[in-house]
Amino acid sequence: MIFLPGIVAPAAQRYRPLLEQLEGVDAIAKDLEVYAGDEPPADYAIGTEVAGIAAAADRAGLARFHLYGHSAGGACALGFAAAHPDRLLSLAVDEPATDFSGEDRSDPYFDELAAAEALPGSEAVTAFLRLQVAPGVELPPPPEGEPPPWMASRRAGIRAFLRAIAEHRVDPARYEGFGAPVLYTHGSLSHPRWAAMRDRLASRFPAFSSELFDGLHHLNTSHQAEPVRTAALLRAHWARAEAT
Repeated sequence: MIFLPGIVAPAAQRYRPLLEQLEGVDAIAKDLEVYAGDEPPADYAIGTEVAGIAAAADRAGLARFHLYGHSAGGACALGFAAAHPDRLLSLAVDEPATDFSGEDRSDPYFDELAAAEALPGSEAVTAFLRLQVAPGVELPPPPEGEPPPWMASRRAGIRAFLRAIAEHRVDPARYEGFGAPVLYTHGSLSHPRWAAMRDRLASRFPAFSSELFDGLHHLNTSHQAEPVRTAALLRAHWARAEAT
């Protein structure tokens, strides 16, 4: 199983609570390629992430595997499923940053993201975080102490990722032809766009299921806040995939 994180926290940190509940699972917590160097690659694209996933699987000797991604990692997982459906036993995504559809890209949400990114310093971060949750939801307090060293690369990484998803599209037929089971998870307090994305993907993937986590949101999501429940969901999802 390969796990892809969102655009901020490293994979090992992001998935520590979940992987503690997945004893016996051969799990690879893979960081995003946008952070492979000190700066994002000059030619960075979603294809860079797709190639990185394939390379990680090849290094591990995985001809086929289960793939899970959250936020930016969820979008990369969708991109991989569209490009290499034959390599996946199953797909699970938690509030993907985008589904690369024309409908998603036409959402004013992306204009709001661009406006947030143009703000100075901490204002940009706060505006970006507010766009991850439903209106009226209180943001969690910032972590105490000095930011970790890896935070220094995050703003450039976010900018590069936003440019990459603006340029990438997936033909809906690629999802419609994906026969492996797909699990979609989201929180009731997240931005409403993720409920709309759920419904859109449900109409495209043939073997689609979803799970709503009541009271959770994009900044305190399922695998962090409810790792026991999420682990059980994933084990059942993987079992269904392997049975078919």
